[in-house]
Amino acid sequence: MASSNTADATPPRCADHVAIIMDGNGRWATNRGWPRLVGHRKGAERVKEIVRCAPNLGIRWLTIYAFSTENWKRSTEEVVGLMSIFARYIEREADRLAAEGVRMRFIGDRTRLDSRLRRLMDGIEVRTAPFSRLNLTVAINYGGRDEIARAMRAIAARVAEGTLRPEQVTDELIASHLDTADLPDPDLVIRTSGETRTSNYLLWQTAYAEYEFTPTLWPDFTPDELARIVSRFGQRERRFGGVAAG
Repeated sequence: MASSNTADATPPRCADHVAIIMDGNGRWATNRGWPRLVGHRKGAERVKEIVRCAPNLGIRWLTIYAFSTENWKRSTEEVVGLMSIFARYIEREADRLAAEGVRMRFIGDRTRLDSRLRRLMDGIEVRTAPFSRLNLTVAINYGGRDEIARAMRAIAARVAEGTLRPEQVTDELIASHLDTADLPDPDLVIRTSGETRTSNYLLWQTAYAEYEFTPTLWPDFTPDELARIVSRFGQRERRFGGVAAG
């Protein structure tokens, strides 16, 4: 924190939008000799803590990767268990999220999700729509390539029907057809568990995001670690293709 005699110094940048790849739940459980679903349940508990602390760190938008389009390749038991965990989280957290001013919404292709989960998702989106202390977005059955492909199909249909000319297809138009059309692009992406892949997450939106890869497994990822990462982000110089000042 700057002292009074350095009041003219540039303040640290704030990570308004943080996106997280919550990796390592299964390994966390396996390392302890427990079923993988135990790790996923622990991971859901960790989400509650991170959501609660995020606004105090200056985070206004938090987007978390809960289930990818590739995760259907996992065992039926694990997939069914994950869907149950998602439904339980929505049911149990709805009151608290509303009380704390958290808006919750979802991105991804919902068509493959079961009808009960879709109803719960729709319900909490409507209930929390008035709030803005924290905008929590959960990616379920989401994949960056799938999202872009769906956007391209929608744009191609408009071109085919004659309501859009090819030369009108711009970056802004493409962005407006993505699941995240009304969200700002992430400033910071965090991936836990030591893996250093983007895993098909927000491919378009993270073109100029800063990345942090931590070896911590998601169930062990604490608010204190998030605070340290956000603090480091505040010291970075983001040039967006330009050159350093001075």
